[in-house]
Amino acid sequence: MKIIRYGSRELEKIYQRSFCRKPRVISAVAKIIEEVRLYGDEAVIRYTKKHDKVKLTPRQLRVSQAELSGAYQNIEPDFVSCLKLITENISRFYRRQIKKSWRIRDKEGIVIGEQFSPLESVGIYIPAGTAPLVSTVYMTVLPAKIAGVKRIALFSPPDKSGNINPHILVVADLLKVDEIYKAGGAQAIAACALGTKTIPKVQKIVGPGNVYVTEAKRQLFGYADIDMLAGPTELVIIANRNSHNSYIKADLLAQGEHSAGLAILITTSKAQAKQFKQELDGGYIVLVKNLEQAVEVANAIAPEHLEILLKDPYKIAKHIKNAGAVFLGQYSPSAVGDYVAGPSHVLPTSGTAKFFSGLSLSDFIKSSHIISYSRKALEAVRSPLEKIATIEGLTKHLESVRARFS
Repeated sequence: MKIIRYGSRELEKIYQRSFCRKPRVISAVAKIIEEVRLYGDEAVIRYTKKHDKVKLTPRQLRVSQAELSGAYQNIEPDFVSCLKLITENISRFYRRQIKKSWRIRDKEGIVIGEQFSPLESVGIYIPAGTAPLVSTVYMTVLPAKIAGVKRIALFSPPDKSGNINPHILVVADLLKVDEIYKAGGAQAIAACALGTKTIPKVQKIVGPGNVYVTEAKRQLFGYADIDMLAGPTELVIIANRNSHNSYIKADLLAQGEHSAGLAILITTSKAQAKQFKQELDGGYIVLVKNLEQAVEVANAIAPEHLEILLKDPYKIAKHIKNAGAVFLGQYSPSAVGDYVAGPSHVLPTSGTAKFFSGLSLSDFIKSSHIISYSRKALEAVRSPLEKIATIEGLTKHLESVRARFS
């Protein structure tokens, strides 16, 4: 690991990191999207053959009931039972986020409020490149289910035999996902957003993916909503001389399993910094004078995952403004959030935690503002309304109000 100092130019570069949008990726994705728009299933099948090395027919794009049943024969006996606690934890967390429609009425006869409605359809992308992200299935599907989304379509790349990982299929089946498609990459995102003969379009696309998936989500935003633009995974750890070095090392090594990920240790201890410089390759150590500087650095980095491995982590946590998820204390590794804690592990990266949040129930719900005025209430606001309409030069707006009193 490389030691960098507080206030250094190299640290500023980390602060300013952003999504790397390569021209070749942008143009390649634009071409895929256009071909899916023009040729539908044919384009999805062609790109699946090119990238996943398997030739499918339109009928084979959607996973059959027989394939779902067969998936149960290819998983460990205790796999299903281990999901019970996980789904309970996730459900407990997201039920707290349920929003109720509301209205208020005043004595003048004015009613205002919000009416919340779940999205009709959502497409969920599950990567399967370096590893089949089984956990992402329940981390995305359960919030959508709790929100009340009527149609959930799951997309994941097939292997060379034309199959999706059986663990992914079993979780999707247990959670009653409505449709599962053997499609990955930008072609899957395009099919989600635009629709094909076999794949009906969805209103929103959620889930992480590689640079092609992320770029496709960016280009197709507007045809469908998206959750966020996810980049490589990130871990920042705040520690001092009293933190357990073995825990820090284990968590940094876990982060190293993601080849493109970012790992940073922020510490007030010079001895600790020197130790990790010698013991681990890759990543950075930011040496700070005190915990106030540590908080400043963490907020400026705005990481996906932030671990506070201190004796009193809550004291520091209240000053953290920018982080996808914050893990407090020696026994809260980011891995617990990846798999079992409850909050979704679909989190903002690349510094976007400054303005994005982790996947929430709000991602699957939209609201309509409710406004109702009585004649008396409308008359009471005529003067300011007509004044603003006159300033803006929108005379027909003004007349639409006057018509009610003529």
